[in-house]
Amino acid sequence: MEENIFSVTELNEHIKNLMDSDGALSRLCVRGELSNYKVYPSGHHYFTLKDKDASLRCVMFKGAAQKLVFRPESGMGVLCTGSVSVYPRDGAYQLYVTRMSPEGVGDLYLAYEQLKDRLQQEGLFDSSRKRPLPLYPKTIAVITSGAGAAVRDVIRVLGKRWPMSRVLILPVRVQGKEAPPEIVGAIRYANRYRVADLIITGRGGGSIEDLWAFNDERVARAIYASEIPVISAVGHEPDVTIADFVADLRAATPSNGAELAVPDALDVRDKLSNLQTRMEQILLRRLRQEKQRLAQLASRRVMEDPAAAVNRKRLACDALSQRLLSASERQLQLKRESFVRHCASLDALSPLKVLSRGYSVVRSESGEIVSSASALSPGERIDVTMARGALSCRVEEIRVDDPEERSAQVP
Repeated sequence: MEENIFSVTELNEHIKNLMDSDGALSRLCVRGELSNYKVYPSGHHYFTLKDKDASLRCVMFKGAAQKLVFRPESGMGVLCTGSVSVYPRDGAYQLYVTRMSPEGVGDLYLAYEQLKDRLQQEGLFDSSRKRPLPLYPKTIAVITSGAGAAVRDVIRVLGKRWPMSRVLILPVRVQGKEAPPEIVGAIRYANRYRVADLIITGRGGGSIEDLWAFNDERVARAIYASEIPVISAVGHEPDVTIADFVADLRAATPSNGAELAVPDALDVRDKLSNLQTRMEQILLRRLRQEKQRLAQLASRRVMEDPAAAVNRKRLACDALSQRLLSASERQLQLKRESFVRHCASLDALSPLKVLSRGYSVVRSESGEIVSSASALSPGERIDVTMARGALSCRVEEIRVDDPEERSAQVP
């Protein structure tokens, strides 16, 4: 019996032709759960369709994907229509999907949505409680797998952008049942001993099962309770985990998390250089202004002959002193004249002036001034005050010269 010898390409092509000629494989519908769903820049969709016991590689080309009326996501249950064939280059068969329709959601996806809704209602996602990141972190704790590509990407980006930061690796498992407790323990350790002023936690992309540790409620609550700001850097751009919602800042990838954690040293250097240039320009401009001002001051006469300015001020002071003295003398003369006038007026009204002309003041025994003879009685004692001295007298006789008073005394 002659043995057929195939090259690898010939064998793969032969199997492909056999599968393509099988009518049962040319148009069929497969039920399963989406996993590791990726959309490439070319527009083609690559994913895995799985059930409890098996998985099937699938591809949906751009033309068919543009007809989708919903957004496929990992964890969703779907019905996929297409054909099974072999990709000769890899020798692996896959389902070429031409149409996809949703059929509920998978268990993990449902659990994800339920936990997301519950934590959102509790306020774990509120933007008001998110902590600001330090502008220039001194130490950054990276919580991820110590052997994965993510940690190498983070170290590389941090070293390139901001080598002044110290990077502390807290290695943990990021997949499997043991992963959530280890991630929680690392976050609590960093907070308890204050080993860093910023935390980056995450891993590379994967299926919903691969990323499930960062959808764990324990991890979400540990991030929420952290006093140190946390950047969640899980998966690739389309992947969003519960940790992303709770963290103070969400990064699309671990590399992006490192970019968001620190400034770019080149940018900072450029800014400092620009500031230095601006400061120099401002100082030079100010120096020119002050030089001009100094030149203007130096050209003034007061700077050329300081004594002349002093003499002018001295003359002005002398003139003011003379004016003040003259004004004071005039004011004093006016006050003197006014004083003399008031004294003359007072002297004219003085009782002593009247007494000096021969008049006298008569007072009764009670001390009241007597202005009418009719107010006295014969025998009553009176005091008579004159310009010089006083008399104590007794009334012997009353003479009334006023006709009205005389008529009043006639009975």
